[in-house]
Amino acid sequence: MGLTARIRTRDGWAVSHAVVTVTDMTGTQVLRAEADTEGTVRDTTPLEPGAYTVIVTAVGYAPAASSAIVTASGRAEVGTVTLARQGGTELPPPGPWTIDPAHSSVAAVAQHLGISSVHGRFTEFAGTVEIAPDDVTKSRVEAVIRAASVDTGNGMRDTHLRSADFLDTERYPEITYRSTGVTEAGPDRWTVHGELGLHGVVRPVDLDLAYLGTGADPWGGTRAAFRATTELRREDFAMNYNQVLQAGIAAIGTTLKVELDIQAVQGESLPTA
Repeated sequence: MGLTARIRTRDGWAVSHAVVTVTDMTGTQVLRAEADTEGTVRDTTPLEPGAYTVIVTAVGYAPAASSAIVTASGRAEVGTVTLARQGGTELPPPGPWTIDPAHSSVAAVAQHLGISSVHGRFTEFAGTVEIAPDDVTKSRVEAVIRAASVDTGNGMRDTHLRSADFLDTERYPEITYRSTGVTEAGPDRWTVHGELGLHGVVRPVDLDLAYLGTGADPWGGTRAAFRATTELRREDFAMNYNQVLQAGIAAIGTTLKVELDIQAVQGESLPTA
C-alpha cells in the first residue's frame, strides 16, 4: 500500500530534501511525503484506486509532475523521478570537494613574437570546492599554486619567468585564488567571481566555468570535472617586462589565456591509496 519513488539528479545522485505531493483528479492533496537521505520516498498511506498527479519539488530544482494510476492494491509506484536544477544549470552534490592535482591541469598561453604561442603550466597546486546545499550561488572555491612550478618546456625561459622580471617567485612564492561569489551563466555554465593574488597584487578575476559531470572512479570515490578559462593582463599584476624587437614587435604578449581542467574528489581530502 502507499507510494514509493526515487528522486535523483540528472547525474543520478539522491535528492534527500525532495518533497512528493499527490493530488486526485479534483486537485485535492491526498498525500505528502519527504524523501530520506537516499532520495527514496516510502509512504504506507493507502490510496483509493484511480488516477492521480504526482508533483516532486526540492529547493534549487525545477518541479517535476507526472501521472500515476493506483490499482486495487492501493499502491502507486512512481519509479525514478529526475529533477533538473532551477534554470537548467547543474552542479555536483553539495559538500566539500578536493582538487586532485594528478588529474588536473593549470595552463596558460601567451603570444610569442607576434606570430606563435608559448604554452606553459604549473605543476604544483592544491585547492578545494565547497558546493552550497540550498543556494549554489553561495558555493566557494579556493586554490593555491606554487609559482616556481611554472613549466614551459624550456629551462632558460622558465628560469627567466621565475625571476624578478616576471613571477619573482622568491618574494611571491604562491599564487592564490579565492572566490567571492558564483552566478549562473546558462545550462551547466557558471561565472565564478573571485580575487587572484599574483606577484604581490590582488585583483578581481572572473572564471568562465563549465561543469562536465560527475562519476565514480576506480578507487571507490566520486569525482566531478570542470573546465574554466579566463584572460589576464600582465600589467594588471605589475609584470611589465618586455623586450621589443627591432621590428617593433613585443617578444612576449601582454595578455595570458588561462585554461583550467579540474578533477575534484568528493570529500575533504584526497584518497591515500
